[in-house]
Amino acid sequence: MGINVLIHDKALHVHSIVVSANDGITTTFAVVAGSLGASLSPSIILILGFANLFADGLSMATGSYLGVKSEIEFEEDNGQNIKVGTEPIKNAITTFISFIIAGFVPILPYIFKMNNSFIISIILVFLALNVVGIIRAKLTGKKIIRTAMENTLIGGSAAFVAYGVGYLVRRYLI
Repeated sequence: MGINVLIHDKALHVHSIVVSANDGITTTFAVVAGSLGASLSPSIILILGFANLFADGLSMATGSYLGVKSEIEFEEDNGQNIKVGTEPIKNAITTFISFIIAGFVPILPYIFKMNNSFIISIILVFLALNVVGIIRAKLTGKKIIRTAMENTLIGGSAAFVAYGVGYLVRRYLI
C-alpha cells in the first residue's frame, strides 16, 4: 500500500470523525434548542433528541458509505487505483460512532433530568464543540484557539437559528 493511499485513508477518517462529531453535536442541540424555543416539554425534547440522534447518525453513516464507495468506483472507472486502502464500511462505522457519541452531549442533561437542563446543555455543547475543534487543530496542525472558536461559532449559529425557528413557529403558526 503506497504512502499516498495511507495518507488519504487517514485524512478520510479524520474528515468523517470531525464532520460527524460536529454534526452530531450541532443537529442534536439544534433539536433541543428548537424544541425549547417552541416551549415543548422536556420529555418531547428527549424523544426528538433521540430520534434525531439515531436517524441522523444512520443517515450520515449510509451517506458516508455511499460517498466513499462512489468515489472508489469513479476512480476505478477512470483507470485510477490510488485509494485501495479506503473502506466504505469502516468509514460508515466511524461516521456513525462519532455522530452518536458526540450527539449524546446535548441531551445528557435531559436524560438525567437535571435542573436547568438547557443551560447545562449549552455549556456541554460549548465544551464539546471546543474539544472537537482542538482535536481538529491537532490533527491538521492549525491554530488551536482559532479552530476551536470556529467550531463553536458554527455550531452555535445553527442552534440560534433552530431556537428562533421554534419560537417563530410556535408563536405564528401554531
